[in-house]
Amino acid sequence: MKEKEVEKSLNTSIEQGLTTKEVELRRNKFGWNELSEGEKQSAILLFFSQFKDFMVLVLLGATLISGLLGEYIDAIAIMAIVLINGILGFIQERKAEKSLDALKNLSAPQVNVLRNGTWIKINSREVVPGDVIKFSSGDRLGADIRLIQVNNLEIEESALTGESIPAVKNTNIIHEKSPNLGDMNNMGFMGTMVTRGNGVGIVTGIGMSTAMGKIADMIQSATAMITPLQRRLQQLGKILITVALLLTLLVVVVGIIHGHDAYTMFLAGVSLAVAAIPEGLPAIVTVALSLGVQRMIKKNAIVRKLPAVETLGCASVICSDKTGTMTQNKMTVTHLWSGGKTWFVKAEEDPDGKLFFDRELPVDPNEEKSVQQLLTFGVLCNHTELVFKGDSYSIDGDPTEGALLFAALKAGIQRNTLLEQFEIEKEYPFDSTRKMMSVIVKDANGKRFAITKGAPDVLVEKCESILWDGKQRLMNKDLNTSVMNAVNDLAAQALRTIAIAMKPIHSGVLPEKESDVEKDLTFIGLQGMIDPPRPEVKAAVEECKIAGIKTVMITGDHKATACAIAEQLGILDNREQVMDGQRLNELTVEELENEVENISVFARVTPEHKLKIVKALQNRGHVVAMTGDGINDAPAIKTADIGIAMGITGTDVAKEASSLVLLDDNFATIKAAIKEGRNIYENIRKFIRYLLASNVGEILVMLFAMLLSLPLPLVPIQILWVNLVTDGLPAMALGLDQPEENVMRRKPRHIKEGVFARGLGWKIVSRGFLIGISTLIAFMVVYYKDPNNLEYAQTIAFATLVLAQLIHVFDCRSEISVFSRNPFGNKYLVWAVISSAALMVAVIYVPFLQPVFHTLPIALNDWLLIVGMSALPTFLLAGSFILRKKQ
Repeated sequence: MKEKEVEKSLNTSIEQGLTTKEVELRRNKFGWNELSEGEKQSAILLFFSQFKDFMVLVLLGATLISGLLGEYIDAIAIMAIVLINGILGFIQERKAEKSLDALKNLSAPQVNVLRNGTWIKINSREVVPGDVIKFSSGDRLGADIRLIQVNNLEIEESALTGESIPAVKNTNIIHEKSPNLGDMNNMGFMGTMVTRGNGVGIVTGIGMSTAMGKIADMIQSATAMITPLQRRLQQLGKILITVALLLTLLVVVVGIIHGHDAYTMFLAGVSLAVAAIPEGLPAIVTVALSLGVQRMIKKNAIVRKLPAVETLGCASVICSDKTGTMTQNKMTVTHLWSGGKTWFVKAEEDPDGKLFFDRELPVDPNEEKSVQQLLTFGVLCNHTELVFKGDSYSIDGDPTEGALLFAALKAGIQRNTLLEQFEIEKEYPFDSTRKMMSVIVKDANGKRFAITKGAPDVLVEKCESILWDGKQRLMNKDLNTSVMNAVNDLAAQALRTIAIAMKPIHSGVLPEKESDVEKDLTFIGLQGMIDPPRPEVKAAVEECKIAGIKTVMITGDHKATACAIAEQLGILDNREQVMDGQRLNELTVEELENEVENISVFARVTPEHKLKIVKALQNRGHVVAMTGDGINDAPAIKTADIGIAMGITGTDVAKEASSLVLLDDNFATIKAAIKEGRNIYENIRKFIRYLLASNVGEILVMLFAMLLSLPLPLVPIQILWVNLVTDGLPAMALGLDQPEENVMRRKPRHIKEGVFARGLGWKIVSRGFLIGISTLIAFMVVYYKDPNNLEYAQTIAFATLVLAQLIHVFDCRSEISVFSRNPFGNKYLVWAVISSAALMVAVIYVPFLQPVFHTLPIALNDWLLIVGMSALPTFLLAGSFILRKKQ
């Protein structure tokens, strides 16, 4: 079927695309452009899965027996607490699941689609049949399309056809009735990658009607992501369960030996095991990670792979692109050079800006042939459009090419007008290896000529002549030196330079290979443009330096340009810390290892060099974050410990390989993500410290009481209530804690650091011991005062244990001391503690709850004992910290 027939059959317009109204009609008919996923666990099954834990089942069994024995109040109360625990666990897991689904949607590919005559970028999910889309090297196709325009187009289709070599595409009609996918060269398929060239196509199939959708084994549901920390905590959980069960068993045995009722001790033991075993720890970690990831999204960083959150806190080197990441990506041409003369361009935001000699003498561009050619050729050898809306404009395409268009506009040269006079017959797209782009153009007289633009040092070697004083002269050593001196002068002013050359094409046959075009050229001149540093990057670089993270600039720009920007940003201390691509070519990875520690700027590099840099740094023991946006950046991004893709300029290939996507392409966002990554890890340590210390305290108060032949300080229902009240809301609130002031003043965490490193294990045991002892002392003081009023003593122990844990939660906010942070700095924690304290007070003073929880109202003077014993662990440890500090 011909292109026009495809257009007609799908009732669309190649020039205008679909209208908004037509899109809505088609979406109602065909649905969203997405593949069906495997069935997810239903909400009901997810809820019931909260009760499949062995110890919970034992507790429910024991509760059933308790009910049969007539202990109805205890049975109902325990069932209610187990149910509430299940509901909280269900809410946590659903929240984590929805967070991950949101991440999946955010990281979905985007497409350029023609709607209402305007090219816009949308999520591929929104595409409908009949949409006209355009794409280029590095993009992932979002639907099945019939190609209507192609330019050196190659698409990698191995996922569908098994063919490892990219398929060369065209727009020719296929006459075979039932061709194989691999033979359909006029089609592009959903999920495949564009590896070369560019093109335009009409969407013929979406969702399950695509070739991808029809292959059953390609339909995959989202797999659950598990991080190394979660895996370690699962292993740790098994050890903790074993230890908790052994201690609980010891409590039960000792209690029975000392004459306690076997059934009561069994129920108390099971309740203690349920409360002490941190079976929900991995789930809480998942929620903390997902909440942290949501905060990262608000700071313009999308985490595609959850383990990256942990790795961020270990990053010791950030290798960052310069253009757009460290700079504003608002390229503006300020200098023109041709034939030994320099012109200056002013009024960067004004399309009517003028050209000048010596910055003061105005120039009429129409009288300067060199300027006219330089600007005209920059417009014709271009793949970008300027979009004007009122008095402002935006660039649809590459910012560098946009700067060339805008510079020409100031001289009255418009792309639309030129394309009426010249026909672009063939394009040889830019690629990072050649560092050039070429087009073949035919003028109104039928004459053909080639225009090439690219890196000056590469392009000048392809030129046999140069335009000098309006005349064509053979290139010689002196003229070559003049060009390179001009390049160096512009680069020293932090200008990026683009060289432009041309040659006539006398043959009637268009050359197929770039190499046939990009030789024997005539050098026309240079355009120098500035991309100013982002104002926030210098501070971010300094903060990274304080945090022990080295920033390395990687750019394809000239060495002098890179140095000028790096010095402005505080990355470069001296010019000896710079290495160029030529030197990189000479070194093996092993040889680079010996020098890489002293290099802060890599200039004139190719994407292939990035991989070598990453490996050399990793071999030196660094945890490397590497940014990239192009298709050839993917290997380095994937190899890096933290691969970072650009959200605006990045190709889908780069995003697929990355673990982090920057929505704003800003270096400062990397710093913010690292800070957030460090904070997430520290918050996880905080609630591990809190939960385990609380659990240790609960076990020890019961164990010590049994060893001292005392009555039970807590009854089973109280143990379960403590677990519900103190382990729930406060633990979750710790996951929302703001970073400590010194989080970016510490050195990066070692990648193999254990969860209990930096004295965390000792803090858990010592604080748990003190909580247990203080609770037992409070119990003993009241019990020995009136041994006949055991229930009142148990109420005192219950209140002391809860309050001690709620005070302890504030201590967990800092690795240093409870007094080192504002206790009201985390409003979520404050409200969580108030809520938990209110629930504790309710079961003590609300009359109908007292028989359920075996409590009695506490006299006002006994609250002094409770508060004093509850605060004792915190003040003892805080006091020891102050003494150590004075010493």
